[in-house]
Amino acid sequence: MGRKPTRATPAFSPSPLLQRAVRRAQVDMSFDNQSLLVPLFGQFDANLVQVENRVGVFISARGDKLHIEGPEDNVARARDVLKTMYDRLAMGQDLDAGAIESLIAMSNEPTFEGIVNADDGAPPIMIRTRRKTIVPRSAMQASYMRQLARDDIIFALGPAGTGKTYVAVAQAVSQLITGSVQRLILSRPAVEAGEKLGFLPGDMKDKVDPYLRPLYDALYDCMPPEQVERRLASGEIEIAPIAFMRGRTLADSFIILDEAQNTTREQMKMFLTRFGQNSRMVVCGDPKQVDIPGGDRHSGLADAVARLEDVEGIAVTRFTSADVVRHPIVGRIVEAYEGKDA
Repeated sequence: MGRKPTRATPAFSPSPLLQRAVRRAQVDMSFDNQSLLVPLFGQFDANLVQVENRVGVFISARGDKLHIEGPEDNVARARDVLKTMYDRLAMGQDLDAGAIESLIAMSNEPTFEGIVNADDGAPPIMIRTRRKTIVPRSAMQASYMRQLARDDIIFALGPAGTGKTYVAVAQAVSQLITGSVQRLILSRPAVEAGEKLGFLPGDMKDKVDPYLRPLYDALYDCMPPEQVERRLASGEIEIAPIAFMRGRTLADSFIILDEAQNTTREQMKMFLTRFGQNSRMVVCGDPKQVDIPGGDRHSGLADAVARLEDVEGIAVTRFTSADVVRHPIVGRIVEAYEGKDA
């Protein structure tokens, strides 16, 4: 059995004057599908406690009804978050602590309803794969998903943990499954992150696989292992270092370049000019984590974005530490490093 979550205790008691200034509100919520109440509330009401502690309200559960009390704005946020949690469960989506944390963070956005449910009655923003349905976990991810469905070439820039590569792989798998593209091509520059691996035994695949492992991880998360292996064997999915791209024309393909900050200007130009008919290309990287000799002055990613940002058909998404969707401490680590570097 898990440990029962605890409700946070306010750090201070507001003065009577401040209490009068903050408008209080109460809202009652009820849910039609009672089979969803257990995953909605969580074990020992853990999900409700998470919303309480993060949003600053009090929630009490009685049967299929919830009572929310607190400052007016906070109550409205909590209601919207809980409604979205219920809607996602009703659509068959998973709901874990990370997903709830993302919904709470997005509820601060003035366009929260448009982010989670799309605008003008359009279908919700999501990517369906064989193993799971991916939904945006930040406002920037929602914008990124729209670009992945619309633009020809997308540059995704930002720190680790923002979902740049993972969401791109999910979109690629979705388009491969539906037949929108015939091939999925994933590539990375074979550059070590601050250390030398030396001689690696085995054939060419054995030598380059360690550099490409994050791409395999994302693939296996979106497709059953047997399908990944079958499509790799047939050539429908190709994973290769960027050096193997020279001289090719990549048509009817979804092409992803990961860790693009570690490409040279020449490599980036070569890669971008592989673009063929009925293809989509995503270039992911963190301009602040350049591992190539000489640093960011020679990074092909920064050079390409500076040259191409205003070109028609090319989109740029810039993630920040606020968009980190891993454990919240990752965002704080990124902020600490970036603040120190600045």
